[in-house]
Amino acid sequence: MSERGEEPARWKFDGVRVVTGSALDYDTQQTPGMLRGAAIDRARAGAQKLWAGAVTIEPNAKTGAHHHGELESVIYVVKGRARMRWGERLEFTAEAGPGDFIFVPPYVPHQEINADPGEPLECVLVRSGDATVVNLDIPMVEEPESVRWLDVTHTP
Repeated sequence: MSERGEEPARWKFDGVRVVTGSALDYDTQQTPGMLRGAAIDRARAGAQKLWAGAVTIEPNAKTGAHHHGELESVIYVVKGRARMRWGERLEFTAEAGPGDFIFVPPYVPHQEINADPGEPLECVLVRSGDATVVNLDIPMVEEPESVRWLDVTHTP
């Protein structure tokens, strides 16, 4: 018996789950311009509050405009150069590289762009719930305004 009075064997199949990178589920909601694969979700791992997966965007490619409903999203750039556009008309832009994190609040229209002409953009995604993707058909400004992200807890 464990400290909690449970049989140790229970955790054998109800404990930690490992999903290999070669076993992602690509039968998920997609956005044109990217390939999104699920690793951890309710169906595959029993996750109740998280969705995690990976995304690849080919060189010089961009996604369609979309949002993820009430979910918060975190994007971790593994390889390549990400250019994000966001806003009602995708009027704002910022870039992130390997090792950088991107936070996308609920309902924010956004677009991911691979800013590298020679390398795929590879990222890890984590969301605050099961996958929700709302693809949008919105007008876009020609020249978005560059925004420098600032951490409000530190001074520049």
